[in-house]
Amino acid sequence: MLTITATQLLAHAIGDYLLQSHWMATEKTKRSIAALVHVTFYAVPFLLLFRGMSWTALFVIVSTHFVIDRWRLARFVCWGKNFLNPTVSNLSWRECAATGFSPDTPVWLATWLLIFVDNIIHVIINGIALKYL
Repeated sequence: MLTITATQLLAHAIGDYLLQSHWMATEKTKRSIAALVHVTFYAVPFLLLFRGMSWTALFVIVSTHFVIDRWRLARFVCWGKNFLNPTVSNLSWRECAATGFSPDTPVWLATWLLIFVDNIIHVIINGIALKYL
C-alpha cells in the first residue's frame, strides 16, 4: 500500500512553492527553460530530505514534474472529470482548455481546483517513485 509521508509532502511543498519564483510560475507553461529551472529547484528538497533515494526515483519525480507542469496536464484530468457528470459532459475541450472546468465555473474556484488536482498528481507520482524505485 502506498503511504504518503509528511516528509514527502514537505519536500513537495518546499520545491513547488517556496523555491519557485514568480518567473518560474508564470513562464513554466510557456517556455521549457522556465520549467527546467523550476524542476531543478524542485529536486533540491528531495535530494536533501531523501538521501537514500535512488537516481531512478529522482529522475521519475523530476521528469514527470516537468511534463505535468510544462503542459499543465492537470487540466486534462479536470476536463475528464466532466464526463462523470452527464449535465456537463458535452463540453468541448475548447470551452474548458484554460483550467479543464466549465466556463461557468468561477475563475477563482476553477484555478484552485486545478492547483489541487495538480498537487495530488505530483504527490501520488512522488510517493510511488520513493516507495518502489
